[in-house]
Amino acid sequence: MTREPAPPLIGALVRRPAEAVHLRILREAHEAGFTDLVPAHLAVLRYPGPDGRRPSDLAADVGTTKQAMNYLLGQLERAGYIYRSDDPDDQRSKRVQLTERGEGLRRIIRRTVTQIEKELEVELGTASYSQLRELLVRLNDTDTIKAERDVS
Repeated sequence: MTREPAPPLIGALVRRPAEAVHLRILREAHEAGFTDLVPAHLAVLRYPGPDGRRPSDLAADVGTTKQAMNYLLGQLERAGYIYRSDDPDDQRSKRVQLTERGEGLRRIIRRTVTQIEKELEVELGTASYSQLRELLVRLNDTDTIKAERDVS
């Protein structure tokens, strides 16, 4: 007796599109010459980006340790995407900024995501795409999602 597979749960339904977006970002970044970018770097570069933020804040936002974040920041710094400067408010901390190269990558990422959104609007239709976007905004603002974000 063969059982039909259960329908995907909400986690898979939001994860699969996110993974596809990340893969497309990497592919287009590589095609634009940013060949040293790896998937883990996207955690640092994702919206809203590192601009002026502390490494500890980036780590909390991503849900990783400060040590892991500093490892990624070191890689991105050596590759010329970011630099760390002294924090004027806290001498023990640094602030992360994009370099000119990092800004170029940010533009590629933004262009790619904007193109993906246009493609999805065509595929789903304007009304359905607008509804999806509205529901995702609402989903991200639910107590359930906020509670899990605040734990990490």
